Amino acid sequence: MVPAGRWPEQWRGTPRARIAAGCAVAAAVLLAGCQAPGTGAAPAPGQAPAGSSITVASVPGVGGAPLYVAQQQGYFRQAGLTVHIRSFPSAAAEVAALHSGAANVAVGDYADFFYAQVQDAAAPMVVLADGYDAGPNVMDVLVRSDSTITSPQDLLGKTIGTAAPQLMPNSPGGPPYSLETVAASSVLENDGIQPNSVTWKPMPANNLIGALRSHLVDAILVTEPQIFQAEVQLGARSVLDACSGETVNLPLDGYFAQASYAKQHQGALAAFHAALLRAQASANQPAPLNAALAHYAGMSRQTAEGGQLAAGRGPDVVLRRPAAPTRRIEHDFPVTGATPV
Repeated sequence: MVPAGRWPEQWRGTPRARIAAGCAVAAAVLLAGCQAPGTGAAPAPGQAPAGSSITVASVPGVGGAPLYVAQQQGYFRQAGLTVHIRSFPSAAAEVAALHSGAANVAVGDYADFFYAQVQDAAAPMVVLADGYDAGPNVMDVLVRSDSTITSPQDLLGKTIGTAAPQLMPNSPGGPPYSLETVAASSVLENDGIQPNSVTWKPMPANNLIGALRSHLVDAILVTEPQIFQAEVQLGARSVLDACSGETVNLPLDGYFAQASYAKQHQGALAAFHAALLRAQASANQPAPLNAALAHYAGMSRQTAEGGQLAAGRGPDVVLRRPAAPTRRIEHDFPVTGATPV
């Protein structure tokens, strides 16, 4: 579990601070942290108390790769845990499941969960583990093969399709409404383009490739596996890497739990964390990752394999263990007033 600290004063004026402000979590987030692993009642390092069971909420996708691999390879079972993975259609549904007790842990987008925490500070959450971190070409602005757009500067005045917001509000001309639009806006600004000089067009994520094909938008902002799918189906090409410059290594997804649950189940969550680290350590083994994504995320084997290999991406992108998750989370998002559990 990651202890959440105060936003460092020296970071407030940096581009990363502006990224965090765009996530609408500036200065007001209360995220209760908890020290881990090993501070609970686990009988042995990496082992859960007898009879431990955890239900995990997940929106199927590459962000849950460590979870899927740990389940399919038996790492949770070997740690004495029974883990049930429940699929949900959105981050909002995951948060509701945490609040109702239908799920004990949720994996999802940092921006959405931090925004949810702002809206309901009376129900504090903890960050259990970092999940999926930005790497080169995992979040791109794509255009059609015949497009005249060849550089970020050519996006001026253009319409970019994006996945519809889940929890963060969207208003015309307002601030970014997702981690993707926050990251892309930062890169555009670094390239001398004001983010409000492009039109962001939210729509269901499954409609983005079709919208690009039908010329309903000039470009789309997507992640895997849609990057690979757009490249295969349309010959799409990238004109902007949204995870470059100030947004490189930006934490994208994490694992969250209600603080009250974390306090009562420290041993089980420490074992859960250890099993995730085992899965992340298997990054040099593409076969388990491909199988897990095909089974739990509903991807075809071709998509799972192609999404990794396109543009030189490998399984380490989705399974790598962050070098210093606590410090990066504190620096990338303004978490204030946190009190350790």
